[in-house]
Amino acid sequence: MTLPGALPAAAATVIHRLAPEAKILALIAFAVVVVATPARLWPAYLVDATLLIGVAALARLSAGWLARRAVIELPVLVFVAVLPLVASGPRVDVLGVGLSEPGLAAAGTLLAKATLGVYAAVILAATTPPRELLTGLERLRLPAIMVAILTFMVRYAVIMTEDLRRLRLARLARGGSRRGQLAAVAGGAGLLFVRAYERGERVHLAMLARGYQGRMPALGDLAAVPRQPPVAAAWSLLLPAGAVLAALATALLAGGSGGSP
Repeated sequence: MTLPGALPAAAATVIHRLAPEAKILALIAFAVVVVATPARLWPAYLVDATLLIGVAALARLSAGWLARRAVIELPVLVFVAVLPLVASGPRVDVLGVGLSEPGLAAAGTLLAKATLGVYAAVILAATTPPRELLTGLERLRLPAIMVAILTFMVRYAVIMTEDLRRLRLARLARGGSRRGQLAAVAGGAGLLFVRAYERGERVHLAMLARGYQGRMPALGDLAAVPRQPPVAAAWSLLLPAGAVLAALATALLAGGSGGSP
């Protein structure tokens, strides 16, 4: 079965051609930098954001496309909006509403860190097909059982999405209304869970019958890509290095501002 996320040839930019393990390491390094950035050190967040914008531009990803994929951040936005209202501490009037000053600072810091992390993950997902991500995790020596679980999650996501689409079409074909779909969706989700569990049991039994001994076949060559184009190979080193440079810039800015927490 072909996994989703295959990229057309027209989208094969230098970022797309990077070794997947390099991009995963870059994402981890970038996330560590963002989390370690002291609160209220806004210039450091601008450095991190500039790095992300540069990578997105090289990958030819538009701001609108990224924003639509970053909708997963919505719960964080709701929490950020409520935090200044419920936090304690000195208050300040904003448009006639009393807001907590510590709450505003904490909300701004949380929003910056969450947004940077979400967009970095979206860029990784947009430039790396699922199979390449799994291969990259193998090359990074992630435990085989975890790679196997992630592999099944990716494949079952395709199956479950297709089952959900068929259930929706069947319900509409039988006169179901497009309104008030909450009960129908809840019932369909329960049915899909039972089907997925039963299918998983059958797949496990079939694997045991074929000699499965706790380890899946390798998804690809565990060695690094031997003939990576020179430009892409250079970016494989520069992308994690960019995250490290962002960390150094953060440290310098922190020192220049007196190391405020």
